[in-house]
Amino acid sequence: MTISRTLLFGLVSASALSACTMTAGNGSKGNGLIELPSAYTVSETLDKVTAAGAALGFGVAARIDHAKAAQGAGLELRPTEVLLLGNPNGGTPLMQCAQTVAIDLPMKFLAYQDAAGQVTLAYNDPMYLKQRHNAQGCDEAFAKASTALNKIATEAVK
Repeated sequence: MTISRTLLFGLVSASALSACTMTAGNGSKGNGLIELPSAYTVSETLDKVTAAGAALGFGVAARIDHAKAAQGAGLELRPTEVLLLGNPNGGTPLMQCAQTVAIDLPMKFLAYQDAAGQVTLAYNDPMYLKQRHNAQGCDEAFAKASTALNKIATEAVK
């Protein structure tokens, strides 16, 4: 009985460590978000994301200003905007692999200002989405998406 519990604990610990390791790179907190500090305002950051995305064939699907919406409802919110960028050449293969990934497409970039005034750019790690949607046999498509989003985000915050 003791050996079985020890073995089970070891397997659970190894699985947890593996899951954390898979999502902890590139500024990720282990929740599938990759976060990068930006020296620009929230709006400027997303303008730069738009330009960097356009250079790679991504088009703007929508831009949402949550702070403005909150203000319209008589509420306060620090600057917070979401930009949806899409590229059918990159997104379609992801959906062909796991159609449920469509719930996470087009890709989203979040720019927000925290209480200390720091602006952060965040986006979903495509490798996390691969895991979330149990996509099998599509490593190359998800790797391409990951590379493209990394290029966009890196360009936007430099």
